[in-house]
Amino acid sequence: MPTNPKAIPAAEGTYSTYAEDTTPEGLEASRDHRAFCGFSMGSVATWRTFQYCQDYFRYFMPSSGNLTSDGEYMASLVRDSGHEWNDFFIFAASGTEDFAYSSFKRQIEAMADVSDGTFRYADNERDGNLYFLEQEGGVHSGEYAQEYFYNGLCWIWQ
Repeated sequence: MPTNPKAIPAAEGTYSTYAEDTTPEGLEASRDHRAFCGFSMGSVATWRTFQYCQDYFRYFMPSSGNLTSDGEYMASLVRDSGHEWNDFFIFAASGTEDFAYSSFKRQIEAMADVSDGTFRYADNERDGNLYFLEQEGGVHSGEYAQEYFYNGLCWIWQ
């Protein structure tokens, strides 16, 4: 996996963003103003971005798609990246009637159960880095994905 994704310099070199330049150092310096989100298979892409690109993104919004049920593995991704618990925030979401809900929830719970505090449930960044929005009756659909992203983006950029 590349350490400097090509899409970020292309977009941030064209449009006005928080990045002062598109060097790896410039992109790392502006990571607090960047989020990655995905639904279903896009959620798996979000988890992979969390794995490989924490230097470039602070916020992650996976919904209805898990990577693993191994919380220790997820914590190792943070440790291996050199980041601390307060260097990122995950806004996770899924509906209770979504076919992916149970495995997605198992991953989130496994992450929260890691004993070293890598992941901490909270609804704010001061106290933690992991929030799980569970939509009662929500199913696996684009309409719910839009709702999750809307709520997550409003929360992140409040």
